[in-house]
Amino acid sequence: MPNHKKLDAEILETNKNITHSVIWLHGLGADGYDFVPLVSELQLPDTLGIRFIFPHAPVRPITINNGMEMRAWYDMHSMDLERSATKADILASVADIQMFIDAEIQAGIAPQNILLVGFSQGGVIAWHTALQFSKRLAGVMLLSTYLPFLDESLIEMKTAQKGLAVFSAHGRQDPILPFEAAQHYVHQLEKKGFSLQSFAYDMQHSVCTKEITDIRIWLLQQFNKK
Repeated sequence: MPNHKKLDAEILETNKNITHSVIWLHGLGADGYDFVPLVSELQLPDTLGIRFIFPHAPVRPITINNGMEMRAWYDMHSMDLERSATKADILASVADIQMFIDAEIQAGIAPQNILLVGFSQGGVIAWHTALQFSKRLAGVMLLSTYLPFLDESLIEMKTAQKGLAVFSAHGRQDPILPFEAAQHYVHQLEKKGFSLQSFAYDMQHSVCTKEITDIRIWLLQQFNKK
């Protein structure tokens, strides 16, 4: 197993012969344990060796929560999504997650067998990390999130990620990140030629049973391409 430095992480392996990796980023105020139970719910085949990595974001004060300290990938300055964060803050976490990708590659996992997943704030970091990585990845999964600095990220995208597989899921009744936020970036990504599958569910800022089924199908599609 690779030695991940800097950030702590929870790691779950589906069998001893690891050929694929999923790096899964939690949302604001949660931690790496948040999505660990979901792995068993995916009911993945025993023959597919996946290392699931759930990093813990650093603890930091959050402006919109009156400076209260909690785990977060970046500070939230406003609920105005266009001004919610600074790019420098986002890129600092991108560098942290790139270390996990590099460690997986050093452990023998091909870049095209590495997939990024992020919920809410974690989706922002998963997106920016994927587009900044110089080698083609398996895809990126965006769960109940939004994409600040979207135009800039598309301009700065590494050539290797052109047409990248993207899974987008959002709740129609999401009171934290409005459904319109997902619709906005989905339309942009469709126009840019990403291999996009977009899903909407009757839920709030969460994950539902039907979504877990769709995640399973999409993940297997990406990992069984070759």
